[in-house]
Amino acid sequence: MKRYIIYSLTLAAAILLLVSCEKFLEDNPTDRLPENEAYNTVTDLWNNALGSIYLNVGGSAPSQGLQGTARGVWDLNTFSTDEAMIPTRGADWYDGGIWQNLFLHRFGNVDFTGDTWNYLFKEVLACNRALERINSFAHSHPGEDVSTIRAEARALRAMFLFYAMDLYGRVPLFLSSDPTVEEMKLQSRSAAFRHIVEELQAADEYLPVLRSPQPGEYYGRMTRDVVDFLLAKVLLNAEVYADDDWTDGQRPDGSAMMWTVDGETMNTWQAVEHYCIIIGISGYTLADEFQDNFDISNEESPELIFTIPMDIYNCANRFTQQFRSLHYNHASALGLNGENGPCATIEAMKAFGYDKGVDADIRLFWTYFYDQVYNDRTGATVTLDDGSPLVYYPLAVKLDLSNNPYEKTAGARMRKYEVDLAAMSDGQLRRNDIVLFRYADVLLMQCEAMLRDGRAGAGADALLNQVRARVKMPARTATLDNVLEERLLELAWEGWRRNDLIRFGLFTRPYTDRPQTDADRHGYTLVFPIPGETLSASGSAQNPGY
Repeated sequence: MKRYIIYSLTLAAAILLLVSCEKFLEDNPTDRLPENEAYNTVTDLWNNALGSIYLNVGGSAPSQGLQGTARGVWDLNTFSTDEAMIPTRGADWYDGGIWQNLFLHRFGNVDFTGDTWNYLFKEVLACNRALERINSFAHSHPGEDVSTIRAEARALRAMFLFYAMDLYGRVPLFLSSDPTVEEMKLQSRSAAFRHIVEELQAADEYLPVLRSPQPGEYYGRMTRDVVDFLLAKVLLNAEVYADDDWTDGQRPDGSAMMWTVDGETMNTWQAVEHYCIIIGISGYTLADEFQDNFDISNEESPELIFTIPMDIYNCANRFTQQFRSLHYNHASALGLNGENGPCATIEAMKAFGYDKGVDADIRLFWTYFYDQVYNDRTGATVTLDDGSPLVYYPLAVKLDLSNNPYEKTAGARMRKYEVDLAAMSDGQLRRNDIVLFRYADVLLMQCEAMLRDGRAGAGADALLNQVRARVKMPARTATLDNVLEERLLELAWEGWRRNDLIRFGLFTRPYTDRPQTDADRHGYTLVFPIPGETLSASGSAQNPGY
């Protein structure tokens, strides 16, 4: 049985959902412990100043959490790409056109982009407040060592800023819990990028080298391995993040950017490789089986680096992706519930080789439900209301399926996580921890960095084929095109597709049911719009094109 740390809720009550920049700056707690009771020891400090922030890495409400819930970070990074979509299915899933607009890159008409911004900066504000408490405690308790907890808070803040900078480009870099209007002004993307790298590097040396996904004191917490992963990920996208004009079709050269890493000067790609190697030295390996990373007891996987803890009884986090995807009758046959919505695109299914029969990538089976559907519990055929077999038709999917013969059955559905037959809350409250960072991604990042540094050959090939060998797929030569395809095959539904496509210059291209828009052609849609309330309060200008 999993052993969970139940984080204090003291701080959470003080940090409310943001609906405007002004509300974002409010702090009117009603149940905070008195100062002389809440911060007596380092343990009290962690529980009441920092621990509760970890509750919000996941979430139980829309637009909350980095993964698991609807209308948030994961949706923006997934349903805007060639990986997955939410078709309109007659009266279902139109929702004012938001899912069509997200897929078509009409981001100004996607109402939850502002809610996602508010979530991320709510957590930045919480981290600032935690750091103020930590610094105050250090001043009043000079004999206590708070270096590790301070590093945790800085690393958490940098992680939330990374997601915000990746999605929105320009972000504020305020460092207090009560920022002035001037401090709330949006900074250039390149300034935010450098700031995030510096913060992660500063935190790195003070954090323990422990396995965050394994139950124990650091279960679900920031460790050095988590920070090293973030450093590799941020630096891998350096050419994107150092570009302050993403509309001109030009980017800086990552090879010309120099970084000080553990006392050595390296270019961007060498720095990425360095952090990837450090993670490997920490002892991470690929799980024996691909599906071990997503089964009910996946905290045992030697591959996972950072996860959102899940538990039926001791955790409020929700996992809605599968719940939203499965056909009603499919979920019902498992004793769960489903909303019959999200599915794979035709591009994704062709990449997996769905149309190649026995030559398809083996991960097709472990990633999707497709064709005739069977009950995972009994093996019986799942049927429609008329008694006929339920069949998913992957290549029949369209953005608008209204009045289509395959309105309710088009599209392959999300399988990747083992279905937890003991799940509660319609299947959303389950035991599989939600995967955020894992070692297969590290190997692919290292391979890509070597290629971008002009070092194609046996070393890069070995990294790519280590991932492929685990699923018994034939070896390939490491090229950038092959790495990008491998990232889709290996990391589908894990929230990285938008990040990858932008880095490879392919996010705005046309594909099935998604023509290239004028905004795409001008590069405007490489970031999302900044919420109007933030612009009004800070006096900043909107991102170009919105």
